[in-house]
Amino acid sequence: MHIEDISLEHRALLDKRLKHIGAGLSDFSFSGMYLFRRLYNNELIFDNDNIFIRGKTHDGFTHLMLTCHPKDIEPQYLKSMLRYADFLFPIPEPWLAEVFLNEQFQCVFNDGDSDYVYDISRISAYSGRKLHNKRNLLKQFISGYEHKSYPLIEEYKDAARKILDEWQENSGEDKNSTDYYPCLEALQKSEELILCGMIYYVGNEPAGFILGEELTADIFDIKFAKAKKKFKGIYQYLYNDLAKLLPKKYAFFNFEEDLGKQELRSAKSSYIPSRKLLKYRVSLR
Repeated sequence: MHIEDISLEHRALLDKRLKHIGAGLSDFSFSGMYLFRRLYNNELIFDNDNIFIRGKTHDGFTHLMLTCHPKDIEPQYLKSMLRYADFLFPIPEPWLAEVFLNEQFQCVFNDGDSDYVYDISRISAYSGRKLHNKRNLLKQFISGYEHKSYPLIEEYKDAARKILDEWQENSGEDKNSTDYYPCLEALQKSEELILCGMIYYVGNEPAGFILGEELTADIFDIKFAKAKKKFKGIYQYLYNDLAKLLPKKYAFFNFEEDLGKQELRSAKSSYIPSRKLLKYRVSLR
């Protein structure tokens, strides 16, 4: 067994394994585990032909993440690996019945871990009574501001960094308490991490940007969305515009988890998710 810090050199190896899982969870993303490697102490464990990611959850527990389906790992060996962590995480719900629903394991979930998933067709129109307020905010932005958008390529990254800096300043939090540094690195290394997005201007002023990646053949993951709140309706416009621009093969957005933060929970819930993907924490009884 040996342990390595996660680096860009691991991308090809891990991308192949994680995409094969195909669970649609935001955690099964190389870019996510790489960008948040310092915040969550993410590291790679190599043991024979097995690869695990060990890190910290948002509430401070040590977890071990699989990079293949648990049915592909010898059961006794998998149980022995739990001595290196508090639990296996994230375990998608379908894996429970296949492997873990027996007297040997304890399976629980923390709602702050759950991913929010939305129908892109609804976000592209904010259709339905429950999204009436989002439609109104979108209309106010479109009618109230002269706006334009561009693919978030190299020439616009300085502008995106300025948006991020203003967002951070207005957050009232320390940079180490937000996703400021992961987002900054995502802008710097978007090509290497295969991230794509858009940047939005109001007049000549950079106003917002959005950055994400493909998780599965039909799920697009929103990694970062930052904007200047002084432009009313800007966030509603970011999501709506991206929903219209993405190839039709994508049916869903994943807005990731709320980390147990009430402000994030309220914001994500307000877009009316079509479902939440539960992530289980599995330990030995």
